[in-house]
Amino acid sequence: MNHQRIIAVEEHVATEEYLQIAHRLDVTAADRTEVGLMRTVETGPVRAALTDIDARIATMDAVGQDMAILSINPPGVQPYPAAQAVSLAQTANDSLAEIVRDHPERFGALGTVAPQDPTAAADEIERIMGPLRLNGIMINSHTGGHYLDEPRFTPLLDAATQHNAPIYLHPRMFSVTGPYDDYGMQAAVWGYQAEAGLHAMRLILSGVFDRYPGLTVVLGHLGEGIPYWLRRIDNRHAYTRKIAGAAGEAPELELAPSEYFRRNFVITTSGIDDTHVLDLALHAVGDDNIMFAIDAPYEETADAVAFLRTAPLTERQRDSISHRTAQRVFGLPA
Repeated sequence: MNHQRIIAVEEHVATEEYLQIAHRLDVTAADRTEVGLMRTVETGPVRAALTDIDARIATMDAVGQDMAILSINPPGVQPYPAAQAVSLAQTANDSLAEIVRDHPERFGALGTVAPQDPTAAADEIERIMGPLRLNGIMINSHTGGHYLDEPRFTPLLDAATQHNAPIYLHPRMFSVTGPYDDYGMQAAVWGYQAEAGLHAMRLILSGVFDRYPGLTVVLGHLGEGIPYWLRRIDNRHAYTRKIAGAAGEAPELELAPSEYFRRNFVITTSGIDDTHVLDLALHAVGDDNIMFAIDAPYEETADAVAFLRTAPLTERQRDSISHRTAQRVFGLPA
């Protein structure tokens, strides 16, 4: 059997320089729980998995994984004061570019930006996609409780569109967790996908994709639950348009919500090695809109690769998910 190229696209890293700077910075009260959790993780056993690139390559080699699209460990620079976040993003992106230059056949990378300063974020997108030659950007969902559909982020979306930068919309804790505070629901058990799914729906229903029809947004975890709801979303959105005041204001859109999801979103398998959910996603968006992802080092690389190889897929579907979709979305050489 010929070797099948495998590219994983949500693979987190950090450098010692980045961690030392980030861990000295203050954060707003709303972000302290999340940042405290991540700093605990980043000073424990996971630290080596994040920072040791040689060990990452050895793990990839052991399972036959060809490439990883790297991103700075979430929540990135978004919890920090704007000026410090802008500087830290530049430092992080320089480090990512160096890793890619040293290992061009093994790694691509998604740059990080500071939406706290949308103009600086736009400038950094130009640098990410230009001189640094990275493959897109990762936004760790909200920034201080604000979402990308808000007018303040227009410079960021303008730059992403102008420079053909796909945006990987990664989950994080809600800025005001409320009911999610109980029973450990703030993070990956439930809160993460609820928060990222909310952000994606805000982008769709606000009309962002009417203004930016060429913008590509990537969602992990097989679409953060949205594929399961597409038919109901369309049905209820049409209802709210017919009956004034049925559910607040619903802006008029050029397309049905599900059409934006199929046109402007690409989803990844990160963290969901479930053949039934994958089958639903294939029916919802098609294999050319699904990419393989592991979510290393938070998920087991060997388990995820084994799932990719053994899932009941056609040859075309496996090729698309394992590498062809990633090559197209992130501009990777075949």
